[in-house]
Amino acid sequence: MKRARVLTLLLALLGVQLGWLLAPAYACGCGAMVPDPAQRIAVADEQSVLRWDGRQEQIVMRLTVTGDALHAAWIMPVPHRAGVRLGDPAVFEQLARAVAPVHRTRYHFWPGNGDWPFDGGDGAADAAPPGAGAGVGVVDRQRLGPFDVARLTATDPAALGTWLHDHGFTFPERLKTALQPYVDRRWEYVAVRLAPRSGRTALNGALDPLHLTFAADRPVYPMRLSRLARTPQSLGLYLLAAHRMEPRTAIGGTPPRVVFAGRLGKPSGALGRLAAGTPYLTALNQRFPEPARISGDHELRRAAADTPVQQVFYEDRLREVAGIPAWLLTVGGGLLSALTAAALLAVRRSRRPVTAPPPVQPPPPLPPSAPVG
Repeated sequence: MKRARVLTLLLALLGVQLGWLLAPAYACGCGAMVPDPAQRIAVADEQSVLRWDGRQEQIVMRLTVTGDALHAAWIMPVPHRAGVRLGDPAVFEQLARAVAPVHRTRYHFWPGNGDWPFDGGDGAADAAPPGAGAGVGVVDRQRLGPFDVARLTATDPAALGTWLHDHGFTFPERLKTALQPYVDRRWEYVAVRLAPRSGRTALNGALDPLHLTFAADRPVYPMRLSRLARTPQSLGLYLLAAHRMEPRTAIGGTPPRVVFAGRLGKPSGALGRLAAGTPYLTALNQRFPEPARISGDHELRRAAADTPVQQVFYEDRLREVAGIPAWLLTVGGGLLSALTAAALLAVRRSRRPVTAPPPVQPPPPLPPSAPVG
C-alpha cells in the first residue's frame, strides 16, 4: 500500500469538552468557554500567536466553533491590563505557509511495501460599561465584531461570577475555584461573550480573531483553566520573539515538541506588522493526556541556542531507469551476463581441437615354442 503524505499546515489548539450536564463547558488552552444553558458549543480549532519583545506581550487568537449555541462566554486571565481589538486573520495564513513542512523525495534501490512485486495490485493509500458590584472593577466594555468584550478586575472569584451572570456571561461554579490563583496574584480578566449579530444564528465556523496586548516582563501563556477539562487536550502555539523560545516546564503534559524554529526573514502584510522586532518564530505542539495534572500557566524563556528546526516529509520512491526499476535492470543484467558467459564458455569448449589418441600398436608375436622330445 502506498504511504500517504502528511500535510501539517496549521498549528492549532484543540478546545475540549468539560462535560457539565445540561450546560457543558469547553476549555481551551487560553481560558474557558461556556455556552448558554441547554445549548452546546465546541471549539473545533483554536490558533494562537504569542509575541513578546521583552516588555510587552501580544496574543492573537482565532476560534473555529461548532454547535447550536446562540451565545457563549470565554474567560481569559491576563497578568496586566490588556488592550483588546480585532485581529487580522491573514496572519494565520502567512504563519501556516512559514512553518509548512518541506517535502522531499527519497529514492531506494530494492523494492519495498507498495512497490512491484509487493504492491498487491490494489494501489490503495493509508489512510481548535455597566456598573460593577463589590469586589469587581469594570475597566470598559465594548463590542468587537461578534464579541461582547468586558475588561475586568476582581478581588473575589464569587463576586466576579455574580457580575458575569448578571451581565449575560455564563459562568459555572467550578471556574470560581480555578480563578482563585489569578485573584491572589491580582491578575485581570478579559471576559468575552460570543454573540452573533443575528439573534437566532448559531455560533458556527471561524470567528474573527481577537488581539490582546498587555505589559509583560516575561512571556506567559495562560493554561491553568484548562485543567478543568475531562478529556485529553492539545496545545499548538506560535511564538514570536527575538530568539528561539521554549516552555520552562511541561506543566503536567507531555514534553513540548518543536515543529518549527527559524528566522522569518522579511515577512510582509499582517505577519510583517506583527513580527516587527521579533523575527524568530518557534512553533510548539504539546499534549495533555490528563488535564487535571496541569499545574499552572506556560512560562516561556529563551532557548539555549537559536538552532533552526524544519519538518521534512519524505516521499519514498523506487529508483528507476527509463521507467524500469533499477534493481530489475541490475539483477536482470547480472543474470543475462552470467548466462552469456556460460554460453560463451560452452561455445569455446565446443570449438577447442581434440587431440587424437596415439595409434594402437599390435602386440609383438610370441616366440616359437621349443619342440617336445
